[in-house]
Amino acid sequence: MSSAHSSWREEKQSAWLYRVVAECERGTPREALFKELAQAADEQADIWLAAIAQNGGEVPTAFRPDLRTRAVARLTRVFRPRAMRGILAAMKVRGMVLYTQTPPHGTPLKVDDIGKRHQNGAAGNVLRAGVFGVNDGLVSNAALIYGVAGAAPEPAVIVLTGVAGLLAGAFSMASGEYISVRSQREMFEYQIGLERAELERYPREEAAELALIYAAKGMSTDEARRLADTLMQDPERALDTLAREELGLNPDELGSPWVAAASSFTAFTAGAALPLLPFLFGHGNALAISIALTALGLFAVGACMSLFTGRHAALSGLRMLGIGGAAGLATYFIGTWLGVSLVS
Repeated sequence: MSSAHSSWREEKQSAWLYRVVAECERGTPREALFKELAQAADEQADIWLAAIAQNGGEVPTAFRPDLRTRAVARLTRVFRPRAMRGILAAMKVRGMVLYTQTPPHGTPLKVDDIGKRHQNGAAGNVLRAGVFGVNDGLVSNAALIYGVAGAAPEPAVIVLTGVAGLLAGAFSMASGEYISVRSQREMFEYQIGLERAELERYPREEAAELALIYAAKGMSTDEARRLADTLMQDPERALDTLAREELGLNPDELGSPWVAAASSFTAFTAGAALPLLPFLFGHGNALAISIALTALGLFAVGACMSLFTGRHAALSGLRMLGIGGAAGLATYFIGTWLGVSLVS
């Protein structure tokens, strides 16, 4: 299939899904917006149709949504567009930012305001991922170590098990995070690349779509058109804004898969090493010291999680201590039971 045929199909697919979203938004101001976006997508599809005919290609006669598109449409009708906004954005359905904007964030009224509300929160996401990475390593390796300690209390066996658990978990977390971020980045880059091509081919239609979105947020029609026209005078800023406002993507937060993998590896390792350290140093009371360090670590992780949940730090710490402690006790007693059963 030629690139022109692919572009025609993508525009028709977008128009079809816009109408599904409009159907879900029947009776709300968003219904008119998505119907207009569907009409705009049909007009852009006609531009590609004309290009195909001009180049002597085989002109497609009708659009039939494929299985994936029909599945997304069915899920959208069941779960509603807000819950499906990420998938819809990946299917090139624009305007999903309407479902992520919260009341305190008003519609930008100046070109300089565009994108400002997207520039916060990245550091918080990194910190949150780090805390949860430490927690995963701490709980999983502590449970593994105490399970083995209950079955075979020889220090060499416990150390070998703890190191193996640390390395296996850290590499597993790192590879999973790399694949996740890499896939997300490729999807973002693909969507932004499509937006760049469309901006070059039909900037007037893109400006009209952006104006529709701003108008749907409460801006007057004239002001929305003026802002959209002003943005289109700077192609790079226009592309950045279209990615944010039409696709719901933030080009500043694509992230590096290698950085994500390294961060995940480091966080998991830091947590997994805590219950293992006393055994590595060969202390006589290694198990007791390991339990004490793990308890302190669990409480600290729980207290840090209160930064994201808004709960009291001490209560969050005690809750995490209770959950992690229960996991450790369970694996210890299971290990003890298995050790006795195997010996007997």
